[in-house]
Amino acid sequence: MKRFRTISVLVFVCFGALNGCDFNGSSDADKRAREEKTRDEVARATERAKPVLEDAGRKIGKAAAEAADEAQAAAEGVRQGWENGRHPVNVNTASESELSGLPGISVRDARKIVAGRPYEDKHDLVVKGVITETAYQKIRDRISSK
Repeated sequence: MKRFRTISVLVFVCFGALNGCDFNGSSDADKRAREEKTRDEVARATERAKPVLEDAGRKIGKAAAEAADEAQAAAEGVRQGWENGRHPVNVNTASESELSGLPGISVRDARKIVAGRPYEDKHDLVVKGVITETAYQKIRDRISSK
């Protein structure tokens, strides 16, 4: 009799496992229902949070734009302060070492500038093909021809 009871319990356990029962009183249908309930709850929470998150995103974007504007103004102030008190380098009278001290001007460029003198206008450096327009843009505020 004891053996029959053990076999009965074993058969019951096997049958329950084959049918998807996890002995917690849950079935596949219960699991799907819980998963669907969880999805629905998360979807509703996301829907409620969406306007707040969008508003926060707009505020962050506005603050970032303002910070970028302030950083640009600060950078311009640094540049202006750095250049204050400096006299422009005269491309007609400066030495090669003074010219090569300009941003983007190599020793070779400085030699070409000296060799191409005189210059009526500082932009003549580009017109005469001594330097590129890009190089000129970097130094135009730091040079003169008079």
